[in-house]
Amino acid sequence: MTSHTRGRLRAPLFYFFRLFKKIKRNPPSDAEYYFCKDFYLGSFANKTETKMLIRKSLEKWEEQYLSPYATKSSESKGRIKYEEECDIRPCFQRDRDRILHCKSFRRLKDKTQVFLSPEGDHYRTRLTHTLEVSQTSRTIAKALRLNEDLVEAIALGHDLGHTPFGHAGERALDRVCPLGFEHAEQSVRTVDFLEKDGQGLNLTYEVRDGILNHQTKGMPETLEGKVVRFSDKIAYIHHDMDDAIRAGILKETDVPKEISDVIGSTCGERLDHFIHDIVMTSLDSDDIKMSEPVEKAMKDIRAFMFENVYKNPKAKSEEGRAEALIETLYNYYMANFDVLPLEYKKLYESGDPMERVVCDYVGAMTDRYAISVYEEIFIPKTWHY
Repeated sequence: MTSHTRGRLRAPLFYFFRLFKKIKRNPPSDAEYYFCKDFYLGSFANKTETKMLIRKSLEKWEEQYLSPYATKSSESKGRIKYEEECDIRPCFQRDRDRILHCKSFRRLKDKTQVFLSPEGDHYRTRLTHTLEVSQTSRTIAKALRLNEDLVEAIALGHDLGHTPFGHAGERALDRVCPLGFEHAEQSVRTVDFLEKDGQGLNLTYEVRDGILNHQTKGMPETLEGKVVRFSDKIAYIHHDMDDAIRAGILKETDVPKEISDVIGSTCGERLDHFIHDIVMTSLDSDDIKMSEPVEKAMKDIRAFMFENVYKNPKAKSEEGRAEALIETLYNYYMANFDVLPLEYKKLYESGDPMERVVCDYVGAMTDRYAISVYEEIFIPKTWHY
């Protein structure tokens, strides 16, 4: 027997005896005992029971470790339709996984954040914005001992109902559709009815509440939802400023001194300051908040961004065309409803208004697909490149 082989055999025994000593000092709970028994000793006599104990042990960990103000998986208000619990994942982790694997999440990679068809590879898309919201949310949640699975699920799902061409597409559908259009409401409709060929993702109440109320006008019921609400603003202020500097629309020195004196003079400093301020102001509290000076500075820099970026002709020069394209597609499908895919016709047959179903279809398109469909319908084929 070689020394390498002896080492491979010795390692599991070493860890087993170390675990045995630890157990003698601190006797495990029943759940921990059965988990260790099956995992370390190789007993697979009752795999189903062991798997269920994994989820329950994770829920018990939440109850013992998370803040008293955190939302516990075991205390969820549940789903629209009852279903059996997962054997190893708590409910919010399961929601996060469902969102991550759904089609509307994948489409975010080809949807505009702010800059339409930017010249460069490093501008944010709706997907990278979503990931940055998620990262900021988890950082704050971990520091405050809130439920990371819940904040991540809300963050990953908060923009699933966003239109092509960013807020320009949203404005166009809201203007042309008599029922109105709002992307947070559409995100909930997406997870409730549009995903999985009309079955929906059947997410928990807490995730759906956080998605619906992630904007300034909303107020989520959970602290985790409030974390995402702040993180969404922090993320777009941070990365839209970074993209505006990259595009030559702004310089760091353009930010008014009364703002930079409070929250920093670079994108990184501002991001770091926002996160630290929320954590320190919200610690051991039943609310998520900023200190008054930092909250005022955030409102001021947001107003500065609206004036200098979001309404800037250089950044928004193509938005009028994008809105016209979306309105044209909406009107076309209202007049030619029979050409919609079968899954959307079923929504209409089940009682949804035609206007809402057309918004579902057009609003779900990516920038690239919307342009492609427009060209196919309205541009003579001999004109195509």
